[in-house]
Amino acid sequence: MSILWQARFFTTVNHLRNLPDLQVPELAFAGRSNAGKSTAINTLCNQKKLAFASKTPGRTQHINYFSIGGAHVAQHRKDPTIVEEIRALLVDLPGYGYAEVPGAAKNHWNELLGAYVKNRDQLSALILIMDARRPFTDLDKQMLEWFAPTGRPVHCILAKSDKLNRNDSTNALRLTQSVLASYVDENGQPFPYTVQLFSALKRVGLEEADAKIRELLGLDREPEPTVNAAVAE
Repeated sequence: MSILWQARFFTTVNHLRNLPDLQVPELAFAGRSNAGKSTAINTLCNQKKLAFASKTPGRTQHINYFSIGGAHVAQHRKDPTIVEEIRALLVDLPGYGYAEVPGAAKNHWNELLGAYVKNRDQLSALILIMDARRPFTDLDKQMLEWFAPTGRPVHCILAKSDKLNRNDSTNALRLTQSVLASYVDENGQPFPYTVQLFSALKRVGLEEADAKIRELLGLDREPEPTVNAAVAE
């Protein structure tokens, strides 16, 4: 059983001033509308409705937070989360690039997304979810351009890989690896960017993605024991 199965809804925000002030690592999921982001989150967390997968792409307009720790798998959703025991936060960012979203809303999302991924100190890494059939749209590249200056890891998940045959899957993987390799720091060293194939329907790449997320959040290690300030006489 993965620790990600403990994920519970924590809060939703529409402005940067309302972001949680918890000092725990955050891992954000970003992706173009209808790329399969919500489905991937739900599959990884073994829950059907944790992330909202709308039939109307682009409907999710807020940043949604899910906590890891502070609750257990069998706990009722209305039971309180113990905030002090939260070990990490999964962050579901609004999907981008859907043509029918009104201009004002789209501009707000872009400003919110850009400011969050560029400036959020707690953000440890980014999961960039792309449709394996159409990797690296201009907006996917824009997300990388926003995030690259932080030097933090990016793990690309090529979702819906079951829609491709083996040869096309291999080509999509190679293309993505080539694009990621073009991102280097000021010393010419490649950024810590990785990629994998994924299919929620066929459960392809599930264990690989789970292990990578736990690694990026430090959840693959046992938490350090808390020291009781009270010393017995």
